[in-house]
Amino acid sequence: MSVSRVDRVFERRLAALTNSREHHLLARGSRGIERESLRVTPAGRIVHTPHPASLGSALTHPHITTDYSESLIELVTPTFSDNAALLDYLRDLHQFVYRRIGDELLWASSMPCELSGDDDVPIARYGHSHQARVKYIYRHGLKVRYGGMMQAISGVHFNYSVPESFWLLYAEICESRTPGREFTSARYFDLLRNYRRHGWIVSYLFGVSPALCRSFIQGPDLAGLEPLGADTLIGPHATSLRMSDIGYRNRNQTAVSVSVNSLQQYLDDLRRAIHTPHPPFVALGVKRDGEYQQLSGSALQIENEYYSYVRPKRTPRPGERTARALARAGVEYVEVRALDNSAFDPVGVNLRKLYFLEALLLVLLFKDSPLIDDREEEEIERNHLLVARRGREPGLALARDGRAVSMRSWAAELLDSMEGICELLDASHPGRPYGASLREQALKLEDVEHTPSARLLRELRQHGESFETLGLRVSRAHKEYFTDSLPPELVRTREFEGEVQQSLRESASIEAARSGSFEDYLAAYLAD
Repeated sequence: MSVSRVDRVFERRLAALTNSREHHLLARGSRGIERESLRVTPAGRIVHTPHPASLGSALTHPHITTDYSESLIELVTPTFSDNAALLDYLRDLHQFVYRRIGDELLWASSMPCELSGDDDVPIARYGHSHQARVKYIYRHGLKVRYGGMMQAISGVHFNYSVPESFWLLYAEICESRTPGREFTSARYFDLLRNYRRHGWIVSYLFGVSPALCRSFIQGPDLAGLEPLGADTLIGPHATSLRMSDIGYRNRNQTAVSVSVNSLQQYLDDLRRAIHTPHPPFVALGVKRDGEYQQLSGSALQIENEYYSYVRPKRTPRPGERTARALARAGVEYVEVRALDNSAFDPVGVNLRKLYFLEALLLVLLFKDSPLIDDREEEEIERNHLLVARRGREPGLALARDGRAVSMRSWAAELLDSMEGICELLDASHPGRPYGASLREQALKLEDVEHTPSARLLRELRQHGESFETLGLRVSRAHKEYFTDSLPPELVRTREFEGEVQQSLRESASIEAARSGSFEDYLAAYLAD
């Protein structure tokens, strides 16, 4: 079951970086956070009120918007070159929201509160413009395809880009004679392939959704979960049910295969899925009684529907779809989407996680990254699901190159490979936070009780609580922290207030500028 492996490519690249006088460039990457959370009543029920006008327009506000549901708020930070500054901004943004949603709470966990069915999750609305209508129809399509309750699951996305000034140095390290857009995109795809191979470690270390409300599972089949009391279901060894076949890795999504062997293959596969009719979705109808049910009957309505653990991204121009942006200018950054809301952290994430993720992504960039064939793709998918469902199971084995290997041994090997990068990143930080975070994660391998998923189950049992009661208790504590304990940052509050008013003006302008038929607008939007 040993998995020890020497990666000569990684060792050579790391040595070249260490010996370079410019390795300090590595520490200047950009990072940002997108955090989703359900708005709930003081009693812990999903709200059905519109997105608060006091938070601006969800269509045009750059930092406060909604995801699938009118009740599912999404907070988006700008990019920062420092993790602590990023977390400070996210904290201020949360406080601004909490002080403007009355007695409502932001649900602390990724798995939702008690729901009464798909119709209990109101679809987000963005106004009456053509742009707003497309966003609504797309979300309605998600409901008819997968159900509304699955869309109530929330999470955290970590966006990261290597500093632009680093790419010339890395081209020298890789002995490439063609630095530039194509080189950068190819190296980001090295990272994407390696995240697919190794990203299950994120679910083990940071997954915190091993339990859910009984109402989330419709019907008598418990989907392999066990009851804990009358209202809670748990995976006894689960780390992230959100990232399992119960959540985002559902059967319909796994039928869509998108390669990360190159940018061109990635775009070709997305394009094929967007233009290939999928009989079950065709049967749902695009229109019914004159009303749009979905954007199309294809396997994907648009590329955003494809759920992946990590995505290549490029900031789109106004009205531009993300795939077009990638085709136009290549990869700008990567978006890690596999993060549960950290239920015990008021902003859903903490500094230690940010330091670790940054170092992990850099290691995955530097590691050898051969192309992924169909056999390995099956291994990868199975490994992610195994860790999501059974990650804390003693003796859990994963598949690597066709062999059964110890999950913990493989994870330990990966953490060992991160030490050199952490040392380089710590060189500009007196507190050496990267190494400290790495040591903290190593403790989770030594004892599964240190994992956040184990902590959540432990709290359920020790307090004799249901998942709903625990979620409500923690959500209330977070609100008290922001409204009673944390003094407001006045300069940033004025900045946020200005953005609210600006977003309302922009939204009104878009409404006023509407012209032409919606059908023509939609055809142009969906065209390649």
